[in-house]
Amino acid sequence: MIDGGLYFYTAALLAAVLVGASKGGLPVVGMLGVPVLALATSPVHAAGLLLPIFVVTDLFGLWVYRREYDRRNLMILIPAAALGVAIGWATASLVSDRLVTLLVGVIGLSFCLNYWLRGRHAVAPHRADIPRGIFWGTVSGFTSFVSHAGAPPYQMYVLPQRLDKMIYAGTTTILFAVVNATKLVPYWALGQLSFANLKTVAVLFPFAIAATFAGVKLTRIVPQELFYRLVIGALLLISLKLVSDAALG
Repeated sequence: MIDGGLYFYTAALLAAVLVGASKGGLPVVGMLGVPVLALATSPVHAAGLLLPIFVVTDLFGLWVYRREYDRRNLMILIPAAALGVAIGWATASLVSDRLVTLLVGVIGLSFCLNYWLRGRHAVAPHRADIPRGIFWGTVSGFTSFVSHAGAPPYQMYVLPQRLDKMIYAGTTTILFAVVNATKLVPYWALGQLSFANLKTVAVLFPFAIAATFAGVKLTRIVPQELFYRLVIGALLLISLKLVSDAALG
C-alpha cells in the first residue's frame, strides 16, 4: 500500500470518480484520471494504480450496456485495439510518454478543429468502415496502453457516425472494457501492477462504482445534441491539457 497522505488520497478519489463516471457513459472524463492522480504520484504509477479501477468499473458498465452497442464497430475495433496494445507493449522501452501525450493531444485538437470547420454544414453520418476502423482502433489501443488515453483516436473514428447516444456509450464501454482487460498481462509483466497497491485500490472501488451508475443516469437524461457537444467540449479541454503537458515536459 502506498500512503501519500490526504493529498494523495484526495487526488486518487477524484481520479477514481472520473474513471467511474466515464464508464457510465459520460464524455471522455476518464482520460482525466491519470493526469489528476499524477499530481500526487508519478504518471507511470498513476496508470498502474488506476488500471484495476478501470477493469472493475468496466464490469458494471458491461452489465448496464449489455444490449446497447454497435456490433459492426466492435468487430472492427476490438482486434485493431488489441493490436495497438501489443505494439505498445513491444515498444514500451522505446517510446516516451511525452511523445505519446503530444500525439494524443494533437489528434484530439485536430478532430475538434475539423468538427467546427465542417460542423455548420449538413454532413451525412459516416458508416463504420474497416480501413479507418483498423487504423484508429490500433492507434486507440496503443495510446490507451501508454496512458489510458485511447478516447481521442477512438472518437476520430466513431463520432462522425453520429450514433445514438446510448449506442455510442455502450460501444465505447464495451470496447475499452476489452482493451483494459487486455492490458492486465502487459502491465503486470512491466511491473506496473503491484499487490502492494490493492488495499489503496479497494478503498477507491465503492466511489468509482457509485460514479459509474451516476454517469449512466446522467447519460440517459442528457439530450443527444447536448451530449455530443459535451463530448467535443471535453475532448477539446483534455487535448489542450495533454499538449500543454507534453510541451512543458
